[in-house]
Amino acid sequence: MTNQENDLKVIVFQLVNKEYAVPVENVQSIEKVMHITRVPGVPGYVRGVINLRGVVTPIIDLRKRFSLEDAEENEHTRMIIVTIGGIEVGLVVDSANDVIDLPQDSIEPQPNVVGSIENDFISGVAKLERRLLILLQLDKVLENAA
Repeated sequence: MTNQENDLKVIVFQLVNKEYAVPVENVQSIEKVMHITRVPGVPGYVRGVINLRGVVTPIIDLRKRFSLEDAEENEHTRMIIVTIGGIEVGLVVDSANDVIDLPQDSIEPQPNVVGSIENDFISGVAKLERRLLILLQLDKVLENAA
């Protein structure tokens, strides 16, 4: 029997056949990809900005942020709008389709994988039956982005 109060509710999304998770409390909405206005002089992983319900929101391509190969956008591509430290940012992901409760005892510290660029952005890993979810540390992902 799991203690529901200690569960962490997360949004699960995909990037290059891996599953990642971010806490629901940081997620404002999940949107289809819309027109993104490019902004000069920003890091390469910042795609630009959108006007989302009157708020100018920077958009980060997580594939580029993690130095993964590019992929064509399709009908599954989504923007997860997150807020951390009062800053609203959109994250472009391959797809986002799950909201789940993670029992605290399923979460383990980040494994030490030498040479993985993603390492700086990972807060832990959760094992759920046959699934392995990589928990993102949003403050690190968004560092220098907005």
